[in-house]
Amino acid sequence: MEGFVFVLYYSNMKSAAPAPAIRVYNLFGESGDLPDVVHCETIASRSVLHDWTLAVHRHARLHQVLLIERGGGEATLDGRVVPLKPMQIVNVPVGHVHGFRFVPETQGWVLTIAAEILDEALLAAEGLRGALSQSGVVRGTPQIRATMKQIFAEHAARDFGRAHVLRALSAAMIGLVARALTSETGGNGTAESGLFRRFEALLEQHHLERWSVADYAGALSITPTHLNRVTRAATGDTASHLILNRLIREARRNLVYTNLPVSTIAYALGFEDPAYFSRVYAAATGLSPRAFRTRLHGDEG
Repeated sequence: MEGFVFVLYYSNMKSAAPAPAIRVYNLFGESGDLPDVVHCETIASRSVLHDWTLAVHRHARLHQVLLIERGGGEATLDGRVVPLKPMQIVNVPVGHVHGFRFVPETQGWVLTIAAEILDEALLAAEGLRGALSQSGVVRGTPQIRATMKQIFAEHAARDFGRAHVLRALSAAMIGLVARALTSETGGNGTAESGLFRRFEALLEQHHLERWSVADYAGALSITPTHLNRVTRAATGDTASHLILNRLIREARRNLVYTNLPVSTIAYALGFEDPAYFSRVYAAATGLSPRAFRTRLHGDEG
């Protein structure tokens, strides 16, 4: 890799409460950070360790794309059981509950992309985020297979420019997956989808101003209830949660890529009280901003 460690977040929630029924992992079975641009591995490499069955779980900060080359099985996606066949793509958005039961010796790949990489690659005006925010299984294409194989080979190598090439290939992959998803679901051109794209654009413009759900709804000339219907239809999540997630992603970027004090970051994000910012950040990620930085520096050492 290039001369830095790309540590993105720490999503292993820690509290005194009992463990949730649905486990939250980074990669399945792992609670450590994902210190890379993306991650790409074969389906077999992890599944064989669990008798080809991955129990239902979710990823707090990761988007995954699976490509079945041979074999198959079934996927559980937010409570739906979907059969898997060769040359199918499985799209698993951030936070969606999913699990797999593969036929032994199934072949294919799993691409894991951090939410921050998606933020950099997806432009609100293009409408890809709405398409990618729905879990589903669709037919793959030779172009998707070729791109996945390129990502797998690049991820395993350590050549100059590796991080840049992985970001570019991953951006191409999510574009191709979004295309495949929309072609099988009849496109993403409804009025509600248009409203969601406008909400996304407003969120990028005003998230640092700490706009409320009512502010965004007002700018769209709809009610807050209608806005929540739009965001739930597009992503399965509420408008308030999407607003919070965008703010937390901005906070993580500042914590990783700058040496600004936590208090300065809090003020820049529109918080009047740094202590309140720390509580909000900890509730969303499982670590306070200072604890996150301490862990980050420890990993870099």
